[in-house]
Amino acid sequence: MTFKCKINVTVAPQRVGLFVKQIGNMKQDVRILLLGEPKVGKTSLIMSLVGEEFPEEVPLRAEEITIPADVTPEKVPTHIVDYSETEQSDEVLKNEIIKANVVCVVYDVTNEDTIDKIKTKWIPLVNGDAEKGNKVPIILVGNKSDLRCGSSMETILPIMNQFSEIETCVECSAKNLKNISELFYYAQKAVLHPTAPLYDPEDKQLKPLCVRALSRIFYISDQDNDRILSDAELNCFQKSCFGNPLAPQALEDVKTVVWKNTSDGVQDNGLTLNGFLFLNTLFIQRGRHETTWTILRKMQVPVGCTTELNPLGYQFLQRLFDKYDEDKDSALSPAELRNLFCVCPYMPWGAEVYLAVPTTDDGYISNHGYRCHMYVNPFTCRLSAYFDIHRCLEHLGYLGYPILTEQESQTAAVTVTQDKEVDLEKHQTQRSVFLCKVIGPQGTGKTAFLQAFVGCSVENKGNPSSAFSPYAINTVQVSNQEKYLIVSTFHPNPYADPSPLTLTKDCDFTLLFMQLNEVDVEVEFLKASDASCDVACLMYDTSDPHSFDYCASIYKQHYMESNIPCVLVASKVDLPEVKQFHGMTPAEFCYKHQLPPPLPFSSLFLDSTSKTIYSRQLNGSDMSNTSYWLRVALGSAVVAVLGFAIYRAVARLK
Repeated sequence: MTFKCKINVTVAPQRVGLFVKQIGNMKQDVRILLLGEPKVGKTSLIMSLVGEEFPEEVPLRAEEITIPADVTPEKVPTHIVDYSETEQSDEVLKNEIIKANVVCVVYDVTNEDTIDKIKTKWIPLVNGDAEKGNKVPIILVGNKSDLRCGSSMETILPIMNQFSEIETCVECSAKNLKNISELFYYAQKAVLHPTAPLYDPEDKQLKPLCVRALSRIFYISDQDNDRILSDAELNCFQKSCFGNPLAPQALEDVKTVVWKNTSDGVQDNGLTLNGFLFLNTLFIQRGRHETTWTILRKMQVPVGCTTELNPLGYQFLQRLFDKYDEDKDSALSPAELRNLFCVCPYMPWGAEVYLAVPTTDDGYISNHGYRCHMYVNPFTCRLSAYFDIHRCLEHLGYLGYPILTEQESQTAAVTVTQDKEVDLEKHQTQRSVFLCKVIGPQGTGKTAFLQAFVGCSVENKGNPSSAFSPYAINTVQVSNQEKYLIVSTFHPNPYADPSPLTLTKDCDFTLLFMQLNEVDVEVEFLKASDASCDVACLMYDTSDPHSFDYCASIYKQHYMESNIPCVLVASKVDLPEVKQFHGMTPAEFCYKHQLPPPLPFSSLFLDSTSKTIYSRQLNGSDMSNTSYWLRVALGSAVVAVLGFAIYRAVARLK
């Protein structure tokens, strides 16, 4: 029989971050609740576990038991809670179910009525109103196996097939101490290594987000980028996840199992992505889902952290620029850029890159523009994922990074930052990139705002095509330091990842990724993922009486109660200003919410001295001084807005 694994699923890369955030880290403790009909032996099971002998006298209900971490298999404190229908009310029962991480439904293997109550009473009580994916895991416990010759599994299996939240069934005996430890081990395992996020028992296949996460691990482990895991790569992966390599015979056995069950799982004596996914599916189907969880947790990017190019990666990419800048004019012409990427299977940068970064008078990408783009997303013009780690590693391999730098693999060019929450706790950060989103109704001038940042108008830009760039990158001066600033415009993406690319403190600059959300004024609410960022700029049109009302509602919905700094931008100030249809003026709104006054902007009054003005004013001004912002000239509005955004974000971490 051939095993078919569906891997052609469309899952935004950013959703993997959400997947990891939701279930990536093991719980710090486990709370187990025992339910079931009276006299099935719930209390006896608990007392037999604790006392290691069957109790002569059994109370109506055992007190809550806490098992220390050092005596549990997974080294996690475990709380075991008993339930007595006689002593406890329905309200208490509901509260206990809410608090439970896993529920053990105990039945008497000699009593068919207690088995029927599993599906008619107890499972509906626990998960009756829960949506698929949010159900509490359930362990079925058949007690009193010492009183029955055969097994109850023939009766239980249909129930297990009917309810996907049932993790397993354990038959045991409190009197003979049979399978007591195993019962609580499986309950603990159901919480720490749950099946639901990984596998769909109805479709009998891995869930899309699990496929995406495992595919990422496969590509990272594929060091030579040939889409096959060789024996050496498999052993490197095995050692990273489990501490020890596999013996040669064990490797051959693994590949044999895959070869027998898949049509394309083994190629050139190596494991393909399909084969890798099949193995993890097999682990889960055979109850060894802790193996897949170990893989996911060992090789995940920690929650709140981001991947980044480190100084080794930057130096390599700068060497490439110097090599292919044949006329030494500190710029790459289209021909020189094609030569740089000639070793790649396709050209990773499209025509829109000429609109995205500062260019020379001839429209060529300058060294400065090259550095800007390389730090953000080296090998793609798509900012759906700011730093596409898979594509980055792939192209670093094509460009010869391991060979030219004498590193073991291209992963040496990438590092991971500290968790953002840790930064906030310590009031310091290694991050040098901050995510800023500019949000406003359509037609407020966000695209002009973006283009002005790289010194051009929406109408004109010396580029080889009429392509439109969804982002722009440049630098500003903040506190005597050069900061790299990335500005992006796109239609709202429900899978937007709030984590930007960041660079290490070894680099002497900061990047700010700014997204401009093209929001329809009829859309009343943004999704939380669209609003998530380090800094928010809310832009309204001074000539449109309805424009500010949208910004005010977005501020109240997403930012008023958050720690995210906000600034307001008043666009099109070259047009006659109209009264905004809101309860208060924009200035009054800012004063009430302790925001700086709206910053004026017009694409018609941009001058070449804007950065000079900003640098001179920002470094010598009190950032809380309202009059400072009112003195900012229209020509410096773009840089002032973005620079102020960086300042406020950095200040939060000091």
